[in-house]
Amino acid sequence: MNPISTEAAESARLEPRVGLLGVVMFGAGTAIGVSILSVLGPAAKVAGSGLLVAMVLAALPMLPFALVYAYLSSALPKSGASYEWPARFVHPLFGFMIAWLRILGSVGVIVTLATVLVNYLRMVWPVPELATKAVVITALFGINLLGIRVAAQAQTVMMVFLLAAMGLFCVTGVGKVDLAQLGDPLAAGWPAVLAAVPLMITLFLGIESATEIGEEVRDARKTIPRGIALAVALTACVYACVATVALGLIGPAALGASAAPLLEAARGPLGQLAEPLIVGAAVFAVLKTLNALVMIFSRYLFAMGRGGVLPAPLGRLHPVKNSPTVALAVAWLASMAGLLLPSNLVFLLLAVNIPTMLKYLGSCLAAIRLVKHHPELHRSAQLGLSATSVRIAGWIGIVAAAAIIVAGLKADARPYLLVVGWGVVGLGYWFARRRSR
Repeated sequence: MNPISTEAAESARLEPRVGLLGVVMFGAGTAIGVSILSVLGPAAKVAGSGLLVAMVLAALPMLPFALVYAYLSSALPKSGASYEWPARFVHPLFGFMIAWLRILGSVGVIVTLATVLVNYLRMVWPVPELATKAVVITALFGINLLGIRVAAQAQTVMMVFLLAAMGLFCVTGVGKVDLAQLGDPLAAGWPAVLAAVPLMITLFLGIESATEIGEEVRDARKTIPRGIALAVALTACVYACVATVALGLIGPAALGASAAPLLEAARGPLGQLAEPLIVGAAVFAVLKTLNALVMIFSRYLFAMGRGGVLPAPLGRLHPVKNSPTVALAVAWLASMAGLLLPSNLVFLLLAVNIPTMLKYLGSCLAAIRLVKHHPELHRSAQLGLSATSVRIAGWIGIVAAAAIIVAGLKADARPYLLVVGWGVVGLGYWFARRRSR
């Protein structure tokens, strides 16, 4: 077998230990993160009440992505899917580069979210920055070492706490909503609404996260598509309720002027309870997103090790916990190294959503090629989409991902240079490893 083959070595098999609830919690838990606490202010400043329209528009590109991921999971569920599908159905090098670029983004997001968490904790306790980041990251990797079942249970508990906090805000605030505060959603004009869309897209990223543990989901070909649909519905409901109540409580002007918009909105209905509630919600939002990111990071490293494109030990599993211990250890070491990066570079790493869009693009292309070259897999897919429907969703997803990548060039070109540099390193590694074999 070619040492860099699209046929993954099947000696290391992950066991299905996650059900429908876990799939929903991983998907919605990744998407419903700290962004809801921070993005409402900038979006309101740009579009006023039009942020509600911008939120709907931002969700549209995620629909073909969600459909493609649900379809692929119903045909061939794989752990480390964002590597496995492009490598198998497009080209091994293409799959490798998609996953290689994600290493850069994963480290940056993990470290930066840990920084956000410390900033929120410091609103209540004067915790040491570096030590707290290291402890939080290490604790979450430790939870994942115990196995996917424990990680899924932790994700569910944290998600329940976050939903309870958001629910309390909405229930206590809805009675004090002033419809006059909402105003005309299009008062700022369509250009302002469209300008707010890139800000709102971050609210929905990660909705497909459970596809990365495809082999660890019970009856995955049915469970994952159902879980993605439920995660999309849950995420949309939470965002719509929170944004509408916040706007109705203090209006778009006050929301846009505040450094902590959701906290400002919560002070009216919740009084002194607002600060601990919103800080607590932020902490749980960051923790559960970090937990999902740790799971995703380790799974695609595991898949690359199992497939022979990274060192084979990465593809090994713990004999009892069935967790990819070496992949988790390498991901932890990379995250610890990330703590030493200067803060401005960490910001650049966070700004790199390019690997995420390339991941979406790669999976959309994989779905199109699966339909064309593997009709037997298409016929076996539990999500009964026609070949034409898959192609349409795939091409819409490809265009949307490419458009988002290009649009980011106007904001800052430096992340693109960073991605290109890391990509060159990856290409060098690929060809050097291939020659050594």
